[in-house]
Amino acid sequence: MTLLDRLKAGARTLLGHRRADILSPMGPDAESPGARDALSAIQELSRVVRNDPDAVEIYLALGNLYRLRGDIERAVQIRSSLIVRPGLDSQFKARALFELGRDYRRGGVMDRALAAFDEARALGADPEQITFELALLHADSGAFEEAAAQYARLGYRPAQAHYMVRHAEDLDRCGRADEAKALLTKAVKVYPGAVEAWRARLVMAARTGEWRRAGKLLREGLERVPVSIRFLLLEGLLELEAPAPRNGAGNGTSSTTDFEEQRCATVLAAIEAQEPDLLLQYYGALFLLRCGNREEAGNWLAKAMVLRPDFWAARLELLSLSMEQQHLSPVFRSQLEYFIEHARKVKRFVCGACGLRREHTFSVCPRCRSWHSATFRMSLQD
Repeated sequence: MTLLDRLKAGARTLLGHRRADILSPMGPDAESPGARDALSAIQELSRVVRNDPDAVEIYLALGNLYRLRGDIERAVQIRSSLIVRPGLDSQFKARALFELGRDYRRGGVMDRALAAFDEARALGADPEQITFELALLHADSGAFEEAAAQYARLGYRPAQAHYMVRHAEDLDRCGRADEAKALLTKAVKVYPGAVEAWRARLVMAARTGEWRRAGKLLREGLERVPVSIRFLLLEGLLELEAPAPRNGAGNGTSSTTDFEEQRCATVLAAIEAQEPDLLLQYYGALFLLRCGNREEAGNWLAKAMVLRPDFWAARLELLSLSMEQQHLSPVFRSQLEYFIEHARKVKRFVCGACGLRREHTFSVCPRCRSWHSATFRMSLQD
């Protein structure tokens, strides 16, 4: 096989996205090991097209590599030159328009991306690939309801439920709480393991003081959400701030204390109904610390350490608690407090697929686009 044949074969592989590819965690735009050397590939393909100007697939692959490197203008130029080429086969024109739409989407020019996809569809481009790109386009532009509808057409339930939740959150912010609640309930029916939907329902109930409902939702969520990510339910509830007291509602401090105690009692009751679990024990201790029960928090942290003695996060909180019981010099105490404060700023969450570390939780990995791959860093080496 000649070099040109090998390059054409590689281009066909690069462009021939199947259903499994477009719905995979990586997605069609994700960085693969072969794509990491995009610059050298561009140089090689550029040399080939100079010798074979009719190699349409090579042009398409070259445009993809420019897009991968973020050179959207160059990628658009390549697609545009192909589209206006006299006598270009309609199949290649459809593919060029499809890739042009992806270029525009990557560049944030949503109206042109939509127009290119419409033209590609009219020429017979793969409708499933176009639907996937439209889902990404609507998600990027904040049209979450339409993004959910596109993922529904693909039958990809996790993404459909995710964008239903995003739309529900928009409705809630606009004062349409009843519609938001109904949509969140529907999202759980679409995908029972949708941690975002359970988390949003739980937070809404807690925010409005519906603690009995919040406890019921938390128990159900802990049962239905995959074990590896159910800690996200507790993280969401932990992030919720105590609502400001209404006018005439009395002392703000008393209101905050009541909120913390209700939240803590609700969470602990749900956790105690589960089998012993490292992260559940750890988060239970954090809620106890929030409501000022430091002794009981120490007991929960000790249980977590029994389950995993090298769990750094629990050990850090135990160190903080033990400082209060020690007679330390002011200088040493100050240094230790500085260490603990900065250790708490460590990026606690990591993508189980690609290893990306983040300070905050995520539903979709920003790097590899994996769905529901967030994990808690059990070791600082993770």
